[in-house]
Amino acid sequence: MKADVYGVDGKKIKAVQLPKQFDEPVREDLIKRAVLVVQASKRQRYGAKKGAGMRQSATMSRRRRKYRGSYGRGISRVPRKVLTKRGTQFYFIGAVAPGTVGGRKAHPPKAEKIWEKKINIKERRKGIRSALNATTNLEIVKLRGHKVEFLPLVVESKFEKLESTKEVKKVLVSLGLDKELERVGKKKIRAGKGKSRGRKYKTKKGPLIVTSKECELSKSARNISGLDVCKVNNLNAELLAPGAVPGRLTIYTEDSLKVFDDKSLFLESKGVIKK
Repeated sequence: MKADVYGVDGKKIKAVQLPKQFDEPVREDLIKRAVLVVQASKRQRYGAKKGAGMRQSATMSRRRRKYRGSYGRGISRVPRKVLTKRGTQFYFIGAVAPGTVGGRKAHPPKAEKIWEKKINIKERRKGIRSALNATTNLEIVKLRGHKVEFLPLVVESKFEKLESTKEVKKVLVSLGLDKELERVGKKKIRAGKGKSRGRKYKTKKGPLIVTSKECELSKSARNISGLDVCKVNNLNAELLAPGAVPGRLTIYTEDSLKVFDDKSLFLESKGVIKK
């Protein structure tokens, strides 16, 4: 497949051949599997505090005339703690045992549980190559909600050297992505309790810019809502297909396409493990 290379002014410069990584058929099942593995590895472990629900005294005597005993009160042998007292009279409440108010949980979540999932190297690479191909398919990208008129989007390497957000936005508008920037610039108030838990607003996923190396663009573009900048070596299935839905609008720099060929990224090779 051939792709037109655009300058920072939005005009066509030349045409280049896309690397063979983009020839993989789109396989949504492999993309989803690769994305779930990335998400599982980022999941934070959690669990109940050691001794939770067992940190109070709940021993009760069943003997007659025993101070703070439960003899003659007509209550079951559920372990209880003192809630209030009045002289020698005590008001007890269930504790310690699972199922009682303030008691421990029968099977609490364990902090030592391993959430990570595994995937075969060849399967993961195939999923990434499949997601790469989806980024060049206009129908799939539009189905995801992106506003774009032509694909694939390849920009000259000068794009990586831009130092201001204003210049980056100007290039994106020259590529016909003004409606896309307007789409991702809107934020929506979340429905539900998440509003009071530090995630009040929801924003849409915008374009992904793939660069050949660490550059000024990663700083100048990070303030644009919904837009991500990623080095080509660090690409993964989740960046190319957020939420396991393939077809994210992706802009490649000319040098990043050369890295695909030079380092044979995400291709199957014997004896050599490539990212």
